[in-house]
Amino acid sequence: MAGHADSERDKDSGRDRDSERDKDGAGAADRKPPRKGMAEKRRAITSGARTVFGREGYTRASIDAIAAEAGVSTRTIYNHFGDKEGLFRAVLLESAESVTAATEALFERHLRKVRDVEEDLLDFAREWVGQSEAHPGHFSVVRQIIPEGRRLPADVLEEWQRIGPRASQDALARWLLELGRQGLLAVDEANARKAARHLALMVGGGVTAESYFGALPLAEAEVEEIVRDGVGIFLRLYGVDAAQGPAGAGV
Repeated sequence: MAGHADSERDKDSGRDRDSERDKDGAGAADRKPPRKGMAEKRRAITSGARTVFGREGYTRASIDAIAAEAGVSTRTIYNHFGDKEGLFRAVLLESAESVTAATEALFERHLRKVRDVEEDLLDFAREWVGQSEAHPGHFSVVRQIIPEGRRLPADVLEEWQRIGPRASQDALARWLLELGRQGLLAVDEANARKAARHLALMVGGGVTAESYFGALPLAEAEVEEIVRDGVGIFLRLYGVDAAQGPAGAGV
């Protein structure tokens, strides 16, 4: 009898499993995709939020508008991020991490093997100033930080600075210090961070100021002029002249 009962339970269990497959169109092994669906939904929300925050700013952006852009319900957004501040935090910080990683990879590509300091720095600077075009969604949000800074969560802005601009500048300082150790620049432990700040201001800052973080794209000739001027000034401060010694001495 026990064997018969077990057999009946096995049959019932099998029927239940078949029924579940019919209902869901998948068995137990296929129940993992919903987790993937949640990840895709989260990406859709952050992508939609980046668009809306970049267009409207933090204060004017509404959860309703973000939900419409992302193609999800407002409840889904609240379930994933809690509130608008939580969503803004996720969008800005995740985006900053991604851009920082791309920037550090750019540094390595151009500065790991420098043969002609001026030409290699020019090639590096040309790609570097194109970051706003390579990551338009991120920089559209960054543009909104300037007018809205006082209304944004202070801890979010501090964390963005830490993992975004400061992290990139620290990485640049390390690469310039390495070039100094190779005798290619007049950069050492004492002035590496200052050299990185100067290069960022003279090259990246020039394009940023003229284009308003890419809001008003510049002609290629204008970008080239800014890049050449910036690199030229940087090398007058930190270049090494074989006849006269370090041009950056005392900087």
